[in-house]
Amino acid sequence: MKTLIKDAAVVRPDGTTAQASIAVDGTRIAAVGAVPEGFAADEIIDGKDMLAVPGFVNAHTHASMTLLRSYADDMELMEWLNNHIWPVEAKMVSDDIYWGAALAAVEMIKSGTTTFADMYGPFMERVADVVAQSGMRGVLSRGIIGVAPDGEKKIEENVTLYKDYHGAADGRITVMFGPHAPYTCPPDFLKKVARAAQQLGAEVHIHMNETRAEIAQIEKQYGKRPFAYVEETGLFESGTLAAHCVHLDDEEIAIMKKHHIRVAHNPGSNMKLASGTAPVPRLREEGICVALGTDGASSNNNLDMLQEIQLAALLHKVTSYDPLAVPALEALKMGTEYGAEAVGLKDVGRLEAGAKADITLVSMKGAAWCPRHNEVSLLVYSGSAADVDTVLCDGKILMRHRVLQTLDEERILFEASRCAARLTR
Repeated sequence: MKTLIKDAAVVRPDGTTAQASIAVDGTRIAAVGAVPEGFAADEIIDGKDMLAVPGFVNAHTHASMTLLRSYADDMELMEWLNNHIWPVEAKMVSDDIYWGAALAAVEMIKSGTTTFADMYGPFMERVADVVAQSGMRGVLSRGIIGVAPDGEKKIEENVTLYKDYHGAADGRITVMFGPHAPYTCPPDFLKKVARAAQQLGAEVHIHMNETRAEIAQIEKQYGKRPFAYVEETGLFESGTLAAHCVHLDDEEIAIMKKHHIRVAHNPGSNMKLASGTAPVPRLREEGICVALGTDGASSNNNLDMLQEIQLAALLHKVTSYDPLAVPALEALKMGTEYGAEAVGLKDVGRLEAGAKADITLVSMKGAAWCPRHNEVSLLVYSGSAADVDTVLCDGKILMRHRVLQTLDEERILFEASRCAARLTR
């Protein structure tokens, strides 16, 4: 399948915007600019008044938590988890995971996201089914809580998920290991997770340093802060995606640099749960890869990556009193190029020849896009998810002119509502 996106405003990897065409041949971008001689497109997409950006990468979420959106709001993290979220999640069955993830896929595609890193479970094979059907990319991990009675079983479920689905869906599925957090996974248990991941060559997705309370708990139990504690278990030897990383000291940042740990920053969730503000400008100065995630829809309460890009650009300006703390282009890269790096994907997150054809077309026809002095600035500070018009992933059109092509939106909304009502009544 060959597709030509004709005459769009294309955001290039250096941040400049140029009126150009994008030739897509199969799963990859064949050219940006001049169309190759003899390129015969099977489909032509009119790019007039469209801004072409890489598909957004949601580097940390819990997709099936869409079923708990608005269920328990305005409370502290541990009360929220222990007294509201975990008791409902314990009742989830296979279909709940499937329809919750399908609802997430609808929302993500309609807001321009093509890749998501999901930590959840059980029944993560149902999330893999959604990835395959939707056409998105999924970086999946079975959430593993070591203090639970079935912690060892959860490790085996992650092993099975890796063996059955890593590289599946035409290579669009990647599987990581998902130990939940240091405060739910004791040292000996983390060592077992580390061994299992290393034996398979898998990377790790883990929550780190989200709240002051969990850090105090780890220091009380083990006499050291979380990154030092986890480093001793060998978990960081596999390659690590660390979600949140809100409260860090110099020693922990040094550990992150040593092990090339990538960060999934979740500004919306951290603000709503009053967890704090991650030191993103400092991490950027230290050369640490910082991506963006929405976290679950029950703590955000949406999966809108453009909103996270906007929040990242604004939050760090006001907390640092520095208007240059996270410029618009840097925020966009955190939601695209750096996101792809954070979740371990190559050839994703850039619009250039040879890259995977993960492309989001944003309509610039609205009043908020006039005048067009700087398209990247307009996207970050003025754009909204409703402006997303057309989405391609791996060269396949997932949404055309706001109409989903791979998913039955009406049925998914019905089934997800039915599951949510049963779980929370």
